Amino acid sequence: MKLYEYLAKGVLREAGVPVPPGRVCQTPAEAAEAAAEIGPVAVKAQVLVGGRGKAGGIGFADTPEAARAEARRILGMDLKGYRVEKVYVEGKLATDRELYVSVTVDRVARELVVMASAHGGVEIEDVDEKFLVRRHVPILWNGEGYLLREVARGIGLEAPWAAQFQDILARLIGVFRQRDAELVEINPLVITGDEVIAADARLNIDDSAVDRHPELERVEEGTELERRVREIGLAYVELDGDIAVMANGAGMAMATLDAIAHFGGRPANFLDAGGGASVEPTAQALDVLVGMRPRVIFINIFGGITRCDDVARAILTVRETRGIPVPLVVRLVGTNEAEGVALLRAAGIEAYRDMAEAARRTVEESRKGRDR
Repeated sequence: MKLYEYLAKGVLREAGVPVPPGRVCQTPAEAAEAAAEIGPVAVKAQVLVGGRGKAGGIGFADTPEAARAEARRILGMDLKGYRVEKVYVEGKLATDRELYVSVTVDRVARELVVMASAHGGVEIEDVDEKFLVRRHVPILWNGEGYLLREVARGIGLEAPWAAQFQDILARLIGVFRQRDAELVEINPLVITGDEVIAADARLNIDDSAVDRHPELERVEEGTELERRVREIGLAYVELDGDIAVMANGAGMAMATLDAIAHFGGRPANFLDAGGGASVEPTAQALDVLVGMRPRVIFINIFGGITRCDDVARAILTVRETRGIPVPLVVRLVGTNEAEGVALLRAAGIEAYRDMAEAARRTVEESRKGRDR
């Protein structure tokens, strides 16, 4: 379970990590009131995605009226598929340097791993490996200071900031262990004058341990579309391409995305229709894909428990009731394959047997769509 920034900072504040003063707000008037109390502020969209600043989800204000205007601009905006329903208004920091620090778990080593960098404020994937410091932390770590000092030294910190950084890192490790976390991250960790302060924060809790923490507010993840598909009982993740995809089984879905990418296409989603979805949920899932308005839809089914004739009936149901206004490519192999292929052929839809051939055709259709 991912926590919003304001919730993550609440946990860090409780643990003794320095964070700026702030208030969560749901209206422009509340944002103005917060700025009147705090002074110059950052107004930050509360959504469970990164890159908010680049997407326009963060603004700065020196006055209450400016904070009101920024909140009015940000509230209600669509940010990478998420509607912004609240903002976090917090004290604006004078930034001298930006650092990065996180604690996660190395499942292979069966230990915690600390990552830190003197280059914060950007996606950690964009930081050159030579600027990253990694240190494993034993599960039964007892707070030995040498590890903390090694990390601080590795990113070039000196007094007075090194001691503060070490204290913050020790507290992050404590939060990670006490809250059954999968990730705790501060990016950026800001040096402002002689102080080190968490300017942003992420905290992800292990889903299997959420019930152990009734003190944490429950956060429903996913975009509106992702939640809608989950209600059908299927696994769905939005991506940023233009080819809508449905496959049966997570492995088949991942292979389908890889095949599309191999031929130069861009998947718009991951949709696992499951190993035995019946006509109705399959039709509902396809209806969702149609509503995405992609350039092409690719349905890739290798039927085991899933029956190919059920998939064919779902396709025909959606075409008859709603229509499928974009090219449709179908690969249909497995249980009741002959029946499914016959149903589609009678309706003028050809089904492929070879996945590579179907993926290539899908990408070709998407390119035609760009030219329309």
